[in-house]
Amino acid sequence: MHADISRLTFRPDRHYSAVIAQQGRVQLDADANEQAAIQLLQARTVAADLIGQHGGPRGATGFRVGSVRGGRELDNLSIGGGRYYVDGIPLDATRPLPGVPVVEDGQQAEDGEAAPEPPATWTYWDQPDAYRDPERPGDRLPAQFPYLVHLKVWERSVTAAEDPLLREVALGSAMPDTAARLKVVWQVLPLAAGQLELTDGASRDEVRTAFDKWARAQAPTARMAARSRRPEHTDEDPCPVPPDAQYRGPENQMYRVEIHDGGTAEDATFKWSRENGSVTFVVDGLDGTWAELASLGGDDKLDLNVGDWVELVDTAYISRGEPLPLLRVEEVDLPGRRVRLSGEPDPSVGRRPGLHPYLRRWDHPSGARHTGGHGPSGRTGRGAPKLRHGALRIEEGGWLPLEDGVLVYFEPGKTYRSGDFWTVPARTATGDVEWPTDAARRPLLRSPDGIEVHYAPLAWVPGEGSPVDLRLSFGPLATPVPAADEGELAAEAAAEEEALAAELAASDSHVTGTDERNGQ
Repeated sequence: MHADISRLTFRPDRHYSAVIAQQGRVQLDADANEQAAIQLLQARTVAADLIGQHGGPRGATGFRVGSVRGGRELDNLSIGGGRYYVDGIPLDATRPLPGVPVVEDGQQAEDGEAAPEPPATWTYWDQPDAYRDPERPGDRLPAQFPYLVHLKVWERSVTAAEDPLLREVALGSAMPDTAARLKVVWQVLPLAAGQLELTDGASRDEVRTAFDKWARAQAPTARMAARSRRPEHTDEDPCPVPPDAQYRGPENQMYRVEIHDGGTAEDATFKWSRENGSVTFVVDGLDGTWAELASLGGDDKLDLNVGDWVELVDTAYISRGEPLPLLRVEEVDLPGRRVRLSGEPDPSVGRRPGLHPYLRRWDHPSGARHTGGHGPSGRTGRGAPKLRHGALRIEEGGWLPLEDGVLVYFEPGKTYRSGDFWTVPARTATGDVEWPTDAARRPLLRSPDGIEVHYAPLAWVPGEGSPVDLRLSFGPLATPVPAADEGELAAEAAAEEEALAAELAASDSHVTGTDERNGQ
């Protein structure tokens, strides 16, 4: 998540069930975030255990895929409303109804006809989080049959830069935003039969088996480790550790190492931020290579300087997950709140205000000498960084310096996925980074902290006819209390007769005793 957080403390292997607040203690963002993570894991684990890998409630199963015919040059699919679960994550495909405006007397006649009713369901082209572009051939549905339609599900963070309604305006424009949000993103996407190694005539079970194999192959294999700089033979040398053999930053930092271009090490690149990628600048307009910003930052730690690398993003860019080259800040116009970039941004991003474009600052150096004002690059003895499209090239099997004594290591022979990231907290109190080690204090290799992507098959499209439904459904666990059988009813009646007979006998005995006493 690109949020201004101190660190991530959630560790599923510890099996913590709750975070306990203690009186008189400092409340940290990490504690609240860990509590939310614990509850999410518990809820999703229970749902996945009961439902399975994916499924929807019977009678309200969402994401039914249908063919849309007539009146369009491009093929299209409908996406039925309802709920569905993928690995315990709840999804809702129901299209929201439009609001009802206030209509004053005579307004309808002046404004003309009422707006047309929106479609009842989503379609492949207007689904809310996929941002498919008809102008891109790769976004179109496969021209050849058969093909499979599936769900891709993941989570991402949203801040006030993207959703201004998260900001409390009563705090004033000079105050930073408050809490960020996590958003579940679902996308209905096609998959050609060739990618599944299937041909026409495959059965449902064959399609599901092939898809499961494909989905498992999508997971990246990359692993990374981090440490602060330590001189050779530190364990054997009784002399004090030199000052440059530890984290030397002036402040606590939350480093984020994020994959930019995916693939093997030959093609993959990464970028890093000392603020977890949370330093952003809302874009008010673009004019060639100039970007007009709502603000240039609150201080010299969170501002923009010549030489900084930035990434122009908006909601569609983030949702598509297709990286574009980073751009370098070449000039800063303080009075005009503008920056000149090293190139004109790609036409596909930043041009639509409704998608809330903004610049995200990354902190890796721009070349032989970093000219920004955020501190030294910390690279010694290795020359200028190796860049590709503004991001650093992956160099496996060796320790790569970031800055101030922080180093990272990529395991050789792995594959990388764009957007995957690791977080590395660095602390001045210890002069070290927080990273798991073994008994010999060797840093351990770790898989990315995210992004975790989930998949589920929806439909197999064999041709022009109706798609073959691959969804699963489940019924409610609760059932009506069963009616009693004849034997139970007879036993109940006999018990009632015995109880009534006992009451009568007791009553007769009481009456007889009373009469005898009266006669005496």
